[in-house]
Amino acid sequence: MTGRFLARTTQAAAVLASTSAAVASMNALSMPGLRRPTSPVTERISICIPARNEVGTLPALIDDLTRQQLCTDLKVVVLDDDSTDGTTAAANAAAAGDPRIRVVKSAVPPPPGWTGKAAACAELARLADEDDVNASVIVFVDADVRLEPGAVAAAVRMLRRRGDGLLCPWPEQRAGSAVERLVQPLLAWSWMSTLPVPVANALPLPSMAVACGQFMAFDRAAYRAIGGHSCVAGSATEDLDLARALRRRGFSTSVASAAGLIRCRMYDSTADLRSGYSRWLWSVFGGPAGSTAAALTLSVIYLVPPVAALTSTGSTRRLGVAGYLAGTVSRMAARRRESGSRFGLGDVIDAALHPLSILAFVGLVAESHLRMQRGSLSWKSRPMPVPQS
Repeated sequence: MTGRFLARTTQAAAVLASTSAAVASMNALSMPGLRRPTSPVTERISICIPARNEVGTLPALIDDLTRQQLCTDLKVVVLDDDSTDGTTAAANAAAAGDPRIRVVKSAVPPPPGWTGKAAACAELARLADEDDVNASVIVFVDADVRLEPGAVAAAVRMLRRRGDGLLCPWPEQRAGSAVERLVQPLLAWSWMSTLPVPVANALPLPSMAVACGQFMAFDRAAYRAIGGHSCVAGSATEDLDLARALRRRGFSTSVASAAGLIRCRMYDSTADLRSGYSRWLWSVFGGPAGSTAAALTLSVIYLVPPVAALTSTGSTRRLGVAGYLAGTVSRMAARRRESGSRFGLGDVIDAALHPLSILAFVGLVAESHLRMQRGSLSWKSRPMPVPQS
C-alpha cells in the first residue's frame, strides 16, 4: 500500500466513520424508548414462548411473566419444542399452577423447508388462538429474555400509541465472555450507526425495517393478515422478514429501545455464539459477493484508520486517529442507547476495541458462508434449511 493510496483511503474511511458516528449519536438522542406504564392495559394479550432445551433460562422468564404489572388480561403459552433436558418439567414448576400459563410439549419435527423457530412460533400462534381467538395482541418472547414487571404493558402501550402492526423493543444485549463483548454490541450498532431510526420507523420501506426476534409485539390482526410465521417458514432471519412482510402489506413497524425494561443474554459460550451467528449471517448481504463487499467496506472504514494511526505520520496519522475515534464514538453512542443507565467504563473499553470486533464479525461471516456451502448449518441440534438454487 503506497503512501498516497493509504492517505486517500484513510481520508475516505475517516469521513465514513464520522458519518456513522453522527448517525449513531443522533439515534442515541432521538430513538424512541419504552416508558414504564402508569395505567392498566386492558387488552387481551397472548404471550408465546418457543423453548428448545431451555431448562436453564425458561424458569426465570416465566417468573418474570407472573410478576408483570398493569396487564389485566394476560395469557402465556410455552411450547417445549422437543427438548431433551427437562424443559417441560422446569416450565411447569416455574408456572406453579398459575392458570394464565399453559405449557405444551411437542415432539413433532419442523415441516420440510421450515426452520425450527418458525415452526414453533406458528404452532404457538395456533395454540394461542385455541386458548383465546379474541386476543388483540400477540407477543413472541425468547426463553433467554428477562423482563422487568412493567415491560409487557409498556410494549403494548407503545404498539398502540404508534399504531404499528409490529413493535420490536430492542433488549439490552448482555455479554459475559470476552468474545461476547466483542460481538454482541454489533447487533444494535449495525443499524444504529447506519439508519436514522425515527426516519426508518416513519417510512414504510421494507428495506428500512429493523426487527429483533427476542421480543416481538404484534397487532393480532396484522400478524394474521400476512399469514403469521408461515410467510417466513424457511427464513434464517425470520424476525426481519416478518417486519418486511408487514410493510409490504401496508402495516407500519417500529423499533424502540427497551433499556431498563428488557434484557437478553443470547449466548453463554463461544461455541454457541459461533453456531448462532453462522446460521444466519450468510443470508444478510445477498450472497457471497455481497458479503465480500460488506466485509471489505467494514474493513476499510474501521481497520484502515487505526493501522494508519499506528504506522503513518503527519496528516495521514491524524486522519487515522480521527477515523478510529469516530468508530469508537459510534459504538459508544449505540451502546449508550441500548443499555441506558447501565452504560459504564466496560462499555467504553469495548468500544475502544471496535477494530477487533470488526475482525471477529468478518470471521463469523466467512464461517457462516463456509458452513452453508458445506451444508452443515445447524441450530440446537437441528439442520437449518438451505435455499434451493
